[in-house]
Amino acid sequence: MNADLPDYKHSILTERIIKAFYSVYSVLGYGFLEKVYENALLLEMKKQGLKSVPQKPIKVLYDNEIIGEYFADILVEDKVIVEIKSAKAIADEHEAQLLNYLKATNIEVGLLLNFGQKPEVRRKAFDNKRKERT
Repeated sequence: MNADLPDYKHSILTERIIKAFYSVYSVLGYGFLEKVYENALLLEMKKQGLKSVPQKPIKVLYDNEIIGEYFADILVEDKVIVEIKSAKAIADEHEAQLLNYLKATNIEVGLLLNFGQKPEVRRKAFDNKRKERT
C-alpha cells in the first residue's frame, strides 16, 4: 500500500479512478457534455484494468422496500459510485445527491468528478453500519 495515501476505504481504487479522471481531463479539457466524459473515462479505466459499468441501475430501498431506482453514471469494481458533472463548479446539491445515493444503497464510497473549467474531485463515504435500522 502507498504510504502517502490516507487510510480510507477503497483508497487505492479511488486513487486509480482519480488518475483516470485527470488523464481524460488533460486530453479533453472542459466544455463537453457529461456523456462524452463518461465514455472517455470508461475507456481510460478499461485501459487500467478496472471493471466499470456505465449507467448501472441501482435500487433505492426504504425500510427494506424498493421505492425507486436511479442510474449511477459509472459503478467501478462494484465498490465505488462515480458521478460525473460538467458544471462551472461542484455545487452543494451535487454532493448531496452523491451522499444520498450512498445512504440508499450498499455502496459505501462515491466520487464526484467535475469536468469544469477547473477539474474538481470530491470523495464521499457512508459506512454501511450507519445505514442499519434498529
